[in-house]
Amino acid sequence: MLTIFSIPKPFRGHVGIIQRNAIHSWFLLHPKCEIVLCGDELGSEETASQFGAKFIPHVDRNEHGTPFLNSAFDQVKQIASHPLLCYANADIILLSDLLRVIQRIRFQSFLVVGQRWDLDLAIPWDFQQPNWEDRLRTYVARRGARHPPSGGDYFVFPRDSVIAKFPPFVVGRPGWDNWFIYRARKLGIPVVDVTRVVTAIHQNHDYTHVPNQGGEMWEGVEADRNRKLMGTRDHFFTLLDATHVIKSQAPRPALAYRYMRRRWQSLPVLVPTTRPLIRFLRACFRSWHHLVSYR
Repeated sequence: MLTIFSIPKPFRGHVGIIQRNAIHSWFLLHPKCEIVLCGDELGSEETASQFGAKFIPHVDRNEHGTPFLNSAFDQVKQIASHPLLCYANADIILLSDLLRVIQRIRFQSFLVVGQRWDLDLAIPWDFQQPNWEDRLRTYVARRGARHPPSGGDYFVFPRDSVIAKFPPFVVGRPGWDNWFIYRARKLGIPVVDVTRVVTAIHQNHDYTHVPNQGGEMWEGVEADRNRKLMGTRDHFFTLLDATHVIKSQAPRPALAYRYMRRRWQSLPVLVPTTRPLIRFLRACFRSWHHLVSYR
């Protein structure tokens, strides 16, 4: 059984449409999931009531009014009815494959994450149609695009896991999701990449809500703070840092080249005592490659 929680933005205009699309998809999952909406943004309490969700009105915020993730995570862990939690951004549509996949995981502690599909969706989806999920999958296959492995918009983990202890990251800004994967790896917790078997749909939107934008639309002072809290660039982990993958049945070790290459690169970060050895081996490899190149 799963508790899905999120920190929505105000339910107005296009953002209101796509957030209701997402929450409606969670409401229709079977077995039925518990839903928790965090923060007293415009329309959040009414939407929670509409879908029979729990509502946490008071979430700590920074001076710009952006919610802190640790405040929401800590409160959800206290009131959640189910042993597994799923944090999802409020614009992410989840389908039935997520629950099927979670049932295959037998680790005592774990972090599930997967790439999303980016999709332009400007209208309420018709969830009244009995085949709404099949129609949506077809629509995504035709018009969606798979996001790179650097971003994570949904995470599943045990409620009592030590993994969800956060610095004061703010929601909706870069960096915290990459740090979350790093934290799991640092703690020796399996990170399971479910990209192959889970279709998570991100409904595209603008970034007018980001204060003091600089560079990319989602950049700004809050993004800079999130990155500072990460520690160093070395803590920027992605789905390529997963330890396991699910392709059809149970999780299997992630042994493909792209995963193994990242494991080699990240070893000094996760096990600092290996740094001298890694530097020595890299120097040997560079010398060998130089000799071979000039033969």
